[in-house]
Amino acid sequence: MRGLQNKRVLITGGASGIGAATAARFLEEGSAVVVLDRDARGREEIQHQLPRLAGTVAADVSDLKQVQSAFAGAVRLMGGVDVLINNAGISIRHNFLDITPEEWDKVLAVNLTGVFYVAQTAARHMWEHGGGVILQTASTNGIMGYPYYADYNATKAGVIELTRSMALELAPKVRVCAVAPGYVLTPMQRAEYTDEMLDAVNSKIPLRRHAKPEEIAALFAFLASDDAAYATGHVYTMDGAETAGGLASR
Repeated sequence: MRGLQNKRVLITGGASGIGAATAARFLEEGSAVVVLDRDARGREEIQHQLPRLAGTVAADVSDLKQVQSAFAGAVRLMGGVDVLINNAGISIRHNFLDITPEEWDKVLAVNLTGVFYVAQTAARHMWEHGGGVILQTASTNGIMGYPYYADYNATKAGVIELTRSMALELAPKVRVCAVAPGYVLTPMQRAEYTDEMLDAVNSKIPLRRHAKPEEIAALFAFLASDDAAYATGHVYTMDGAETAGGLASR
């Protein structure tokens, strides 16, 4: 991709899954990368797996003070942040009637409030330093209805609208887009599904499989690059045609 060489990239939730694959992809593109993750063991493992990382920083994204401290740490490690991949997120599979207030608050705190905290912190830095790119992980769950994930779905719909609003207010200095993956075979996803559940989902997807994290990472790399210099304010779905006919909701 054009324009990613020496870009300074911060990836939240970067120690595993889509975040880890995205870190690897930006390193391949010649970018400097810092991973933000609250999991100490995960940070240690990703630094071992990707020794060319500029470093890792710790934060629970639902805590603004931790976010600001970690962002400052990333700036110290790289000298600034040109690209933010706002990716940290959690999910809890539950019937709607059984979701507790504590579970609802926890999912919203990480997936929506946390995304806001990181995005605002990065946007202020980018605005003061001439510009940048903010890319946020949404989901097809924020576009269509899916059972058992009411709290998660609500947060991802919120990320989509937050992205659009940010793009309008931060132009022309900062581009803001969201990536909405469908089913991706990440450790988080695999832990929630039995083999039978996995096969049942795959049978509904026209491409008959989950996405690989590396495929989502490639879309992030494109959107951050100069090849996507006119892309802002939009949500880019990568789902194997899952939502084209509403197959996942059948």
